[in-house]
Amino acid sequence: MKTYTSEQLAEILGKHRSWLLGEEGGERANLSDANLRGANLSDANLSGANLSGAYLSELSSIWGISGNCREVKAIQCDYWPVTYTAERMQIGCQFHTLAEWWSFTDEEIGRMDSKALDWWQVWKPILQNIITLAPAVPGGAAPEPTTEAA
Repeated sequence: MKTYTSEQLAEILGKHRSWLLGEEGGERANLSDANLRGANLSDANLSGANLSGAYLSELSSIWGISGNCREVKAIQCDYWPVTYTAERMQIGCQFHTLAEWWSFTDEEIGRMDSKALDWWQVWKPILQNIITLAPAVPGGAAPEPTTEAA
């Protein structure tokens, strides 16, 4: 499992952005077997990135990310973009596990935004169907804990 600093990840994503735009020096991102624990992938366009084996379960945000249609999927649902992995979903600025989303009460959803409850009542069953019919592939197993030699 590869671990990247935030600077290294920013460089990889910058080169990937250049690759997508056909710019000189661009390079397609390969994050296979990457440990992205705590990574902030806000506004990253990963539609061509190789994330096979990448550990995605503890991302800190996927705000505005374009999915790769495998481990990360993204759709626009009226007011808010929705991005999801096998375990988590971001709707607008709210980032929670799928289980948390499905169990939120109307009161909890209503406190998120003035438009949230009306939107959620329409989109919740649609999102549940989409995720059931087109689930994201799990992004790899959790990294093995590291131990220091005695």
